[in-house]
Amino acid sequence: MKRAVTSKVDHVGDGLYKNRLLSYLKKQLPFMIKKLTPVRKNVFIVDSVKGVFILKGFSSYHRLKLQEAFTSSLIKEGFTKTYSFINYAIEPPLIFENIYFGCIEYIEHAEENFTYTEHIDRIDGLALLSEYHLVSEKLVQRYMTLIPQFKQLEKWQERTDQFISHLSLIKYFIEKEVLHEFLQWADWALKGMKNEKLFLQQGKRVILHGDVAHHNFLRGKNDVLYLLDFDLISIGNQQADYLQYANRILPAINWSFAELEKMPNIKPLLSEKGFLYALAYPTDIFREWNRAVRQKMYVNPMLMRKLLNMTIDQYQSRKRFIEKIKKEIEE
Repeated sequence: MKRAVTSKVDHVGDGLYKNRLLSYLKKQLPFMIKKLTPVRKNVFIVDSVKGVFILKGFSSYHRLKLQEAFTSSLIKEGFTKTYSFINYAIEPPLIFENIYFGCIEYIEHAEENFTYTEHIDRIDGLALLSEYHLVSEKLVQRYMTLIPQFKQLEKWQERTDQFISHLSLIKYFIEKEVLHEFLQWADWALKGMKNEKLFLQQGKRVILHGDVAHHNFLRGKNDVLYLLDFDLISIGNQQADYLQYANRILPAINWSFAELEKMPNIKPLLSEKGFLYALAYPTDIFREWNRAVRQKMYVNPMLMRKLLNMTIDQYQSRKRFIEKIKKEIEE
């Protein structure tokens, strides 16, 4: 499950915390651990005499067991392009400072990381997501009472409300006219989605992945593409994952409607008004600014530069894309 390892480790990078966790693991695992490397919050690469594996923490025992069960179900139903959990603990579960840890198979990654800037990766990622849906569709009834129903409109309305509540701070970073346009696009998109509510409720019911960011795809050393991280699974219509995939790749294709039309599984949806309205919603802008305010990222110049690039530098391309969407809806 190795991702492109970046140092987003927060407190986990703290030497004392790592040493305490290492001491705990030495007592709980029946083999010697050579090295513990933080990847991000509550995720570590463990090098042991048994080999390398991933240690991932969950906020509750229920979340850990759900992830273990779900990945096992996927594999049993034929979706093998993911990781397995491994039961190494002498007395499971592994609990350290109120976090429940699971041991996960380590997948050796190819030299080149998966990236949405490469056309072949965009195509392969979408194909893998489609394969995942074919299998997760079979698991809907089994997990109906264990995972939530996905509600796109409610989620985005809440995201919009949060963004509006943060405007008193955000307005210092973004010009008033640009902010106004983002809010107009959001309002237009949400109203359109409400009018096309039937589309959002149609389609094949699957267990949605819910987080198709590029780092949740890993190309193995064996050249197989793997799907990772099922923390945000929910039950909903498969187009919700395709909508999120489209939103994720748009910056990489310079907000090109023509490039989006080249994507299998997404192309048929571009004739649906509900999908087009949803594409106009500035989900990435609202998500990242809400996170920046919540985590006080605005004190970090490097993070803010990246966020402003996404907001301002892509603004004209995004605007042309939304104008194209409006024309498509009117035709």
